[in-house]
Amino acid sequence: MNPTTILVKFHETALKGRNRHIFINRILDNLRVATKDLPVKNIWHKRLIIGLSLHEEAKIPEIAKRITNCFGIAKFYPVYEVEKNLESTLNLLKEILEQTKFDTFRITAKRPSKNFNLTSDEINRKVGTFVEEFTNSKVQLKNPDLEIFIEVMDNNIFIHTEEFKGFGGMPVGVSGRAMALMSGGIDSPVAIWQMLKRGTTVDMLHFHSYPLVDKSSIEKAFDLAKILNQHQYNSKLFLAPLSKIQQKIIVEVPPEYRVLLYRRFMIRIAEKLAIHKKSIALITGESLAQVASQTLENIAAIDAAVKMPILRPLIGTNKDEIIEHSKRIGTFDISIRPDQDCCSLFVPKHPITAAKAEILESFENSLPMKEMIESSIEQTTEENFTYP
Repeated sequence: MNPTTILVKFHETALKGRNRHIFINRILDNLRVATKDLPVKNIWHKRLIIGLSLHEEAKIPEIAKRITNCFGIAKFYPVYEVEKNLESTLNLLKEILEQTKFDTFRITAKRPSKNFNLTSDEINRKVGTFVEEFTNSKVQLKNPDLEIFIEVMDNNIFIHTEEFKGFGGMPVGVSGRAMALMSGGIDSPVAIWQMLKRGTTVDMLHFHSYPLVDKSSIEKAFDLAKILNQHQYNSKLFLAPLSKIQQKIIVEVPPEYRVLLYRRFMIRIAEKLAIHKKSIALITGESLAQVASQTLENIAAIDAAVKMPILRPLIGTNKDEIIEHSKRIGTFDISIRPDQDCCSLFVPKHPITAAKAEILESFENSLPMKEMIESSIEQTTEENFTYP
C-alpha cells in the first residue's frame, strides 16, 4: 500500500500578501518541471497547500529528492487519502499499522476544513484509543516512535506518518536575474546556491585560460552547473577566454597588481554579458579577507570598474562554513578536483592587499581595453542545461 498524494507546505511564500499568487504559481511551475518524467498525475493548489497526485507505481524517495531541491518549500509529506468519516480513517489506519513497528505513538489532528462532526481533540482521543487497543502500544507526546498526522480537508481526510524537510527560501524565478562568476572552486557554487535559494535566476560565467592550460576547469564548470541546475531546471553557462587578456596584462602591469587587473576585466566582461542577457546584478563567491585579493580595499577597487551591483552572499562566511555547505549541497567533491584555472595562471607570490582604483586605472590606460573585452566576449560560448 503506497501513499496516493504528496502535500507540500510553503516556506516564506506563506507570508506574502497580495503577491502570494505569484510565488505559488512559480512553485507550481518549478514542481511540474522537476517531476515531469516521474509518475505524477497532476499538481494542484488549494489555500496554502500544494498537492501532487501520484500514480500507483510512484516511488516516494525518487519524487522526494526532486521536491527537496525545489526552493520555496518548508516541508512535504506523502499522504493516504480516505473518505471524510471516522470509519474510513480507522480502516486505513489498520493497514498502515500492520506494516509499522513501534512501541509509542502520538496522534496529531488538524482541521483546515471545520465542516466535520468531530473537533481536533475528539479525533485525537478516538483515534488514539483505537491505536492503543489495536497495537497494544502507548501514547507518548514527546519523541514518540510513530506520529500519525490526520488532516481534515473539504472533501476527504489525509493521513501521513512521515515528513520531509525542504530547503525553504523562495522559488527560483521570483527575484530577478543575475550573472554569477563561477571559478570552479569551492566558494562560487555555494554563493550561486544561496542566490538560487533567494529566488534569483542565475546565469553562470566561467573564465578559462585554454589553450594555455588544459580543459579541466571547463569540465568542472560543466559538472557544477549540472548540480546547480537541479534547483533551477534551465541553466545557462557561459565560457569566456581570459588567456589573451592575461598575456597583455603580464607585459604591462607589475606582478603584485595583476590579479586585481584580471578581476576588473572579468567583471567588466560579466557586466556586458549580464546587460545583454537582461541580468540586473553580478554574483561572486568572495569572502572578506579570505585571500589577498578579497580585502575590503581590494574589493572596493575591483567594484569601481563597473556600475552594476555585485552581490557577495558569502562575504561574512569563513572557509570552514563554506566547505561544510558545499558538502551538503553536493558540490564539494567536484570543486576539489585538481584543475588549472585562469586565476592560478601567472599569479604573483605577494599580491597587493590595499590597492587603489586610480592606480589600477593608470595601468589599464596603457592597455587596449575595449579591444580586449570585445575579443573575449566574441569568443564566449553558451551552454544550456535542461532538467531532468
